[in-house]
Amino acid sequence: MFKINDYVMYGITGVCKILDIKEEKDRNSVIKKYYVLRPIYSKNTIIKTPVNNMKISMRKIHSLDEVNSLITAIPSEETLWIEDEKSRNEKFKSMLKSGDCEALIKLVKSIYENKKSNRELGKKAYKGDEEIMKTAERLLNEEFAIILNISPDEVNSYIAEKMSQ
Repeated sequence: MFKINDYVMYGITGVCKILDIKEEKDRNSVIKKYYVLRPIYSKNTIIKTPVNNMKISMRKIHSLDEVNSLITAIPSEETLWIEDEKSRNEKFKSMLKSGDCEALIKLVKSIYENKKSNRELGKKAYKGDEEIMKTAERLLNEEFAIILNISPDEVNSYIAEKMSQ
């Protein structure tokens, strides 16, 4: 169970701070515990989710050492490409919903590599892939930014610098 003031990754919402843990009656008058979350990069939003919610992934954010290890491993991360657009879209959305940083990195790298090779062939990237990649990048950048104490916009530069060392 998480504690008040913990930072968590909540589904595709991104980094949230746990403001409170409350007990309230649900529709059936059963008392349940809820986390009260505030997305860090969406100040006017408050989310209330059951403590035992299994539908949306929620995990503690990574440590600085874990983030640096993830970044260091990017060059050796294998890519994944499924030619069938529908199957690929389903697989990528599943990876996105998992909230797993390694999966998100693999997803971004795979789409980026495919986009690069398509550009060389004079082809355009698939719109669905672009949207999924933007969401994955946002989730990674927001989490890494909190941990590195920088803005999400500075994360790509940090990663590039770290990988060049």
